Amino acid sequence: MSNIKNAFQNKALIGFVMAGDPELETTKEVIISMANAGVDMVELGIPFSDPIAESSVIQSANLRALKSETYLPRIFEMIKEVRKTTDISIIFHTYINPVFNYGYEEFFQMCKETQVGGVVIPDLPFEEKQEIKEYADKNEVDIISFVVPTDGARIKMIAKEASGFIYFVPSIGATKAMEGHTKELTDVIEMLKQTTNIPVAIGFGINTVQQAEFFSKMADGIIIGNAIVKIVEKYGKDSANHVFDYVKDLKSVM
Repeated sequence: MSNIKNAFQNKALIGFVMAGDPELETTKEVIISMANAGVDMVELGIPFSDPIAESSVIQSANLRALKSETYLPRIFEMIKEVRKTTDISIIFHTYINPVFNYGYEEFFQMCKETQVGGVVIPDLPFEEKQEIKEYADKNEVDIISFVVPTDGARIKMIAKEASGFIYFVPSIGATKAMEGHTKELTDVIEMLKQTTNIPVAIGFGINTVQQAEFFSKMADGIIIGNAIVKIVEKYGKDSANHVFDYVKDLKSVM
């Protein structure tokens, strides 16, 4: 449907950044910097006051972004500026409330206009995605499905209807998995691969070069979130060059 598949021509590196942290000009610079460093997709957070599914690191980024008055109309304008420089694949990470308040039809129309290829919505249950599916399909925007380790029947049900890619969140941390506890990961990925040809990306605290190399061999892509947000938190408006160096090192081993 969308252009997301272009990001998975090889092993995909997906980098998360919170829009408006610390302000939108920095976000624009960081997105362009990541694209130049070799990231295959940007997962762009839309700040929300109650981000219940996020780590404490990303929760804090939400609050900083809200303090800088980062709202959807300004985010779309920022993406239009990004599009003057790069066609990097972009997806949104958001909650259903900001989308509802903006208006489903208007939101997905703007996604199409700014070439945002997908949405990740943690608080939208699989059973309720029909609420937005009509608008997403009309505008060629993929609703990215989450998969967590649960019963096989549910995993297969989600996988059969997935589009874009599958966002796999294991219950163990990256460090523990590196120590040899990989059965959960390999079992779920194998089940997904037997059910669908949609790419699978892992996101669960990957942050080092060694982890990027290790987990990119298991799946079609890896998602880096906390580590990039921490760089932005540390360097603020001077983050872009630091993010570039970090992303380039990760991509070099994939």
